Amino acid sequence: MIRHLVPHLESRLVGLPAPVSVQLPEGQVLGAVDAPVKMSFSHWSSLTRLRGGQIGALAEEYVEGKLKIEGRMRDVMEVAASLLPSSPVHSDTGWWTGLQRQIRALRAHTLEKDAEQIQFHYDVSDDFYALWLDPRRVYSCAYYRDNSMNLAQAQEAKLDHICRKLMLQPGERFLDIGAGWGGLLLWAAEHYGVDATGITLSKNQHAHVQRQIADKGLQGRVRMELCDYRHLDESRPFDKISSVGMFEHVGRPNMTAYFSKIRRLLAPGGLVLNHGITAGGPDNDQLGAGMGDFIEKYIFPGGQLLHVSDVLNHLARGGLEMVDTENLRPHYARTLWDWSDALEARLEAAQQVLAAGRGGSALGEKTLRAYRLYLAGSAMSFEQGWLSLHQMLATRPQADLPDEKIRGARGLYPFRRDYMYARPATAGSAPG
Repeated sequence: MIRHLVPHLESRLVGLPAPVSVQLPEGQVLGAVDAPVKMSFSHWSSLTRLRGGQIGALAEEYVEGKLKIEGRMRDVMEVAASLLPSSPVHSDTGWWTGLQRQIRALRAHTLEKDAEQIQFHYDVSDDFYALWLDPRRVYSCAYYRDNSMNLAQAQEAKLDHICRKLMLQPGERFLDIGAGWGGLLLWAAEHYGVDATGITLSKNQHAHVQRQIADKGLQGRVRMELCDYRHLDESRPFDKISSVGMFEHVGRPNMTAYFSKIRRLLAPGGLVLNHGITAGGPDNDQLGAGMGDFIEKYIFPGGQLLHVSDVLNHLARGGLEMVDTENLRPHYARTLWDWSDALEARLEAAQQVLAAGRGGSALGEKTLRAYRLYLAGSAMSFEQGWLSLHQMLATRPQADLPDEKIRGARGLYPFRRDYMYARPATAGSAPG
């Protein structure tokens, strides 16, 4: 037994942002019994992880049922942040650990592995995601252009923000890499009149979008393919390309090749918008204190983050020119809290859906516990600046374009931002 930890734990509970009670394996309770956050431990060894601020390990024990946590997720995450011994974006790994991660990343991003990893996450259950996403099932950072916006409005604002940045025009060939449940693909086709192609590795998402295309009568102008981006045909370049919430799955070793592939898919002078999560620190590709390991195991196997400076380096090496970069970090914190609050309000329904679709009640409960921590923990991480979110607009430079408006522009980008913030488009219209 390691009861000698008890005095230290009692002092550790003082001064936390929310009162916490800790129930020890033998039943003794430290702290106020009516505290808004309650933690019940079944193993004494788990208390060493609490003492050391090993948040990822505690999260794993919660998912596996060895630790019970009660309380509002917002309170739980405030407590978790205060227990960390240091910032989780400060890399304390040596060269050997870094080399091992690089080797794992190379092995994790074969064509077969990438398909398996995408399906592991996105094919959990369409009905589960529908419980807490907006009606369009946009599974990426929203854009709260107005603070009064709800989640659905902010997601539509994000879709339109992307279309405006890309200056989509009727009849243009538009590609959406990692199109998800089709939110951007369908928005661009319906509101901007483009000829739209989307790709995904998720069988569930592919089937869902195919139904949407048929229901909306968009056959012939919108298509969704079950396809890896590496297999896309380069013989007919696209005028505009988007990649939203996808490049996090590419892996550092493949990043230059990823942007090089996009350049070859893009018509000369065309625009591409890359929207994705970036690391909060320049030296870490995942969160410390075990949080990154937790996400790797339970949520995003094969995921790897780069700092925005690294992303832009790979983008340039891939032959693209960055023309605009926007940081939307606080928008993702609010998006994740909206998702977390929506899931927390429907826990019983979520448990039933997952139990029916993921191998019975026990596995369904584990999945639900993992997602509760993932959504709330990610929201906290974006609030704290441990993670960030960038939209990077780039062009494939081409000298002497016939329709070049600005001398030396070498592309369609107008080198001013005012066009991005014009009046939002209405159905069937193109940007003014």
